[in-house]
Amino acid sequence: MQLKRLYFIDAIRAFAILMMLQGHFIDTLLAVEYRDANNLAFNTWKYFRGITAPVFFTISGLIFTYLLLKAKEKGTLNFRMRKGVVRGLMLIGIGYALRIPLFRWLTGSFGTYFMVIDVLQIIGLSLILIVGVYILTQKKTLLFSITMLCLGTLVFLTEPFYRTFTAEGIPLLFANYLTKVNGSVFTIVPWFGYMAYGAFIATLFYGYLLHPRFKTAIVTGFFTVGFGLILGSSAFLHWLATTSDFILFSEVANYNYLFVRLGNVLILFGLFYALESYLKHAVILKIGQKTLSIYVLHFILLYGSFTGLGLNKIFGKNLSPFQAITGALCFLVIVSLLSIYISKANKQLSDYIRKKAQLPKPTIKSLNT
Repeated sequence: MQLKRLYFIDAIRAFAILMMLQGHFIDTLLAVEYRDANNLAFNTWKYFRGITAPVFFTISGLIFTYLLLKAKEKGTLNFRMRKGVVRGLMLIGIGYALRIPLFRWLTGSFGTYFMVIDVLQIIGLSLILIVGVYILTQKKTLLFSITMLCLGTLVFLTEPFYRTFTAEGIPLLFANYLTKVNGSVFTIVPWFGYMAYGAFIATLFYGYLLHPRFKTAIVTGFFTVGFGLILGSSAFLHWLATTSDFILFSEVANYNYLFVRLGNVLILFGLFYALESYLKHAVILKIGQKTLSIYVLHFILLYGSFTGLGLNKIFGKNLSPFQAITGALCFLVIVSLLSIYISKANKQLSDYIRKKAQLPKPTIKSLNT
């Protein structure tokens, strides 16, 4: 079967990367005195900023798995799996590289800062894990779908077990994937859980996309389950704890950010998919397709990758709300345009080199004849 392209995925990716840009910019440069926990505007911004990472991880799991399943139909599954593993390793490598203090290393000053784990390493490792689970489920879509749903739920339900895990006795290189005590921004759990849920959602699109009522059903499902998780997941977990006398459910319910954020993600998915026909603007789609280059570029400019000199060093946490918001908007535009332009220039250069490299071949052939 010929599955159509899901434009809403690029739109969500564009939304997520832009939210990340403004979130990182404001969080890095806004003066401390304006971070008022009692301020409605600041709290609203903080809440929506908290949605960004769950959206990014979930949509990454969705798009990767959807392409993986499509490759099975095309007969290119093994190539796609290899590409996924290579992509995962590449993301892990880029994640480490962005934290290398190159100038300090050149002076002989080394440290462990570059071992800190961020979003790219977790997405990269998660892609490899998804490929592994797909192989273990014998490449059977239904079994894979159920397994990913169960894995996501298991990761979320066991959060109290690893919430304060310090990974003592484990080498730092591996420990940083499991705990934040050494400075890691993200860890494999719980964030792989969102990737797993994204993979499960991808199986729904793969299996039912061509059904005439699928869009209505999936949008309704997104909103229903989303609001259910936000408004009722804590109460449901407390009920499970009371019914089963299993205290773990209460511990999850009392710190229930994972299921609530998943609810936010599903509502956003439902909204974007419902409005998909209005979101096919070329600029939106292009930004959604350049998330990696945008992420790398913003990291270099904001945090000073390699050089150690970024906007965080130049301005510090000294901007007023007006300056931070204005600067964030400019930052969004500049980074997005630079990323699109650089990608376009790289493609033109690559095409030019490829074209030149092929020029001698006809000449050699004519000489031989």
